[in-house]
Amino acid sequence: MDILYILIPLSVVLVAIIVAAFLWAIRSGQFDDLEGPAHRILSDEDEQPVSSPTCTPDSRKRNAGAREV
Repeated sequence: MDILYILIPLSVVLVAIIVAAFLWAIRSGQFDDLEGPAHRILSDEDEQPVSSPTCTPDSRKRNAGAREV
């Protein structure tokens, strides 16, 4: 029976930590949009690729003497 003096306060502290973590998750917006990622993966809109910088004739002349390592 003496173990109950340790287990009951320990369980109360554990429940308090879990409730605090849950409230933090709600306040930080973790549960705001639950269906958005599921719909976003199904859309056919492809992201536009990032355009690479084009080489101009001047930049080719400057890089002509450079050696790649």
